[in-house]
Amino acid sequence: MADLTTTFLGISSPNPFWLASAPPTDKEYNVRRAFEAGWGGVVWKTLGESGPPIVNVNGPRYGVVHGADRRVLALNNIELITDRPLEVNLEEMARVKADWPDRALIASIMVPCDEASWKAILPRVAETGCDGIELNFGCPHGMSERGMGSAVGQVPEYIEMVTRWCKTYYDKPVIVKLTPNITDIRYPARAAKNGGADAVSLINTVSSITSVNLDTLSPEPSIDGKGSHGGLCGPAVKPIALNMVAEIARDPETRGLPISGIGGVTTWRDAAEFMVLGAGNVQVCTAAMTYGFKVVQEMITGLAMWMDEKGYRATSDFIGQAVPNVTDWQYLNLNYVTKARIDQDACIKCGRCYAACEDTSHQAIWMHEGRVFEVNDAECVACNLCVDVCPVENCITMERLPAGSVDPRTGKVVSDDYANWTQHPNNPASQAAE
Repeated sequence: MADLTTTFLGISSPNPFWLASAPPTDKEYNVRRAFEAGWGGVVWKTLGESGPPIVNVNGPRYGVVHGADRRVLALNNIELITDRPLEVNLEEMARVKADWPDRALIASIMVPCDEASWKAILPRVAETGCDGIELNFGCPHGMSERGMGSAVGQVPEYIEMVTRWCKTYYDKPVIVKLTPNITDIRYPARAAKNGGADAVSLINTVSSITSVNLDTLSPEPSIDGKGSHGGLCGPAVKPIALNMVAEIARDPETRGLPISGIGGVTTWRDAAEFMVLGAGNVQVCTAAMTYGFKVVQEMITGLAMWMDEKGYRATSDFIGQAVPNVTDWQYLNLNYVTKARIDQDACIKCGRCYAACEDTSHQAIWMHEGRVFEVNDAECVACNLCVDVCPVENCITMERLPAGSVDPRTGKVVSDDYANWTQHPNNPASQAAE
């Protein structure tokens, strides 16, 4: 049987599933229930002390993007960091850690960008016995307007500076939580590493407005007729998060820097995808807020079954295994040729593939009498749109043309030799080398 025990920065937890710093980790009651449900660790909701008082709105705090079946695709929140007294949070953290020594407990922190504020709070946090700290450089609303959160995370020099302070005044692991609201995630990651960070976690929420109420003409969530941008999380941000995790994992300047993956993890499969792209563990928020704490049990079971099926004994066996397969566009093999194939037995004759290809793609699908659909290889560019819009799983697949055959679209002989492409004069990388 697979062993899900995970060691991240020397911190052991029974599985790689941690709850992210968010409402689910705001108090002792929540965290105890989370551990009872099976979560491997938690990042306590962000602590703060100096600066203006934290006062949250008493109206709606969340906006939502629903799928057609009311499934939650994304949440937008305008909630601030914890509004509970620091001392109360610290006391609760100490009790929880004492009672659950086998679970990871990380303190998320956000204070003003001056050395004195960080120097003052770190010893108090250390007294709780928590396993490490996470520097919240990602929050895109409310706190960023005060010069904290993403206001720091968008400036690599600030990230490096604050990280150095924390490594000076704190002797346990320091994780830097990065904002996605930046052009190139590699620069803040490099800054964190240069500042001595033990790891980075990402992504924090994406700055967003989820919807506008067309009766009141105010963004949702609406507070007395006014709305504000908030932070978007949930399944909808997962593609953004996967890309940013992969960019850090394959960047020569940050390669080897431990990563805690965050962003839309809802199933065991999501977690596995983050981990094969370089994340040592994952943090979850929206799934717990949507389905409750026991959702972790499905994640644990699913990941263990997949590991057994693949022959992985430990999570370390597959962490980062997909990173070598992430490359820049110019290195993709243009000798690789596929064509769409429609399974006539599975086809329900809805015509979505035909409509999509005919109107918006390459007119590569014929519609015959009786609504029978057939791919015209001479026009098919293998864009995969028909596969994506087909409502029947595996009804349309992409079939690779064998080496030596002639592509009906181009009239050229198909080659399976990737080496030939890497040296091909049309390859931009080859041109650059010359």
